[in-house]
Amino acid sequence: MTKRRETPKSIIPKKRIELDLIFSEFEIPPMRDALVIGKRAPIGSEAAKQMADSTAPEQFVLIPVKDRVIEAILVRKKILHIVPREHLIPLITEEARKIITEEEVVKIKLNAQILVRKIIEI
Repeated sequence: MTKRRETPKSIIPKKRIELDLIFSEFEIPPMRDALVIGKRAPIGSEAAKQMADSTAPEQFVLIPVKDRVIEAILVRKKILHIVPREHLIPLITEEARKIITEEEVVKIKLNAQILVRKIIEI
């Protein structure tokens, strides 16, 4: 019979749990200002629009795109009040085409600012 050795308590490893909690606002719908939807994405453009309407009714507009990779862009309407559609959609299409594949849906956070500068003669 072998003698069992006692391990000193100072050597016994202790269990430890470290937690990092990050709190942020939950977005409804779970997208930002726009979605770029690829032609063969798992969710089609109409389904994406229905998803947006179910959580944020009438806040998004679906814009079909004539492109070899991108089927449509779903844009928050308030963005289109700041940046006209004829400027925004070509810009998003051009930039998204560089990174998206036909099978992807990419969300966009868009920060539009209006700068007003006037000279007042006194």
